[in-house]
Amino acid sequence: MPDNRRGLIVGATAYVLWGTFPLYWTLLEPGGAVEILAHRIVWSSITMVLVLLLWRRVPYLKALLRDRHRLLLICCAAVVITFNWGGYIWGVNNGRVVETSLGYFINPLVTVLMGVFVLGERLRNLQWAAMGIAFVAVVVLALDYGRPPWIALLLAFSFGTYGLLKKQAGVGAVESITVETVVLTPFALAYVVWLMATGASNFGSHGVGHALLFTTTGIITAVPLMLFGAAAIRVSMVSLGLLQYLAPTIQFALGILVFHEEMPASRWIGFGLVWLALAIFTIEALNHRRQQPRLVAHASAA
Repeated sequence: MPDNRRGLIVGATAYVLWGTFPLYWTLLEPGGAVEILAHRIVWSSITMVLVLLLWRRVPYLKALLRDRHRLLLICCAAVVITFNWGGYIWGVNNGRVVETSLGYFINPLVTVLMGVFVLGERLRNLQWAAMGIAFVAVVVLALDYGRPPWIALLLAFSFGTYGLLKKQAGVGAVESITVETVVLTPFALAYVVWLMATGASNFGSHGVGHALLFTTTGIITAVPLMLFGAAAIRVSMVSLGLLQYLAPTIQFALGILVFHEEMPASRWIGFGLVWLALAIFTIEALNHRRQQPRLVAHASAA
């Protein structure tokens, strides 16, 4: 099988797994979002340390620990991803799966917008048009919900910030996630122990099977991450960019078809505007990428 095709399959598998996360988090109920988050951090740190050792990434970890600047960026990323994970789990387990999908639909637009304000990047005209349509969509959805779509905005901006910090750090995925989870583990573990000491823990209170599900949160976190890492070195960034829409599309479908969340006409209009903005943004980016070699060739000839 060609390397590119293998990369597409592996990448699609990663995004499909991320898209089906709502089915998994609901299995951990009646555990609350914070308890589930704490277990995810603890078990993920154990899993990632094992992955780090098996993949022989220890030298890269040591290099990271010696670089204070990059280490600080990763620690900041750890705090940000905590809000992202917690917000997502809370949204799923509180009947807002569709809204969580919105967060990941608008994330690419938020990421680009952050590049403008933080990194000083410039947008082209059609990109600004896509941003304008997305803003109108958020307003429409805010009117529909009777409030701003806080969960969606939290997920989009936290993941956008996380991506920005990771880009500036330039650290490999395995050692990065290992440090992020290990840094957070003392706080998460303290919370888990406190719940157990006060009799408020759901870990082990609903049978062995339910307890084992908690322990798999580390594997659930690590597997799609490793698949994504394998895809990233085999396919183009354009392909990865298109694949990323798989996860929120699956989440959206689950919200409607499995969790039977309401979708009034005004909400469909809001989501339709988001999809229109993404279509304009994606097509413009693809066309711009195709034109770049021509522009370079023309400039060289001149």
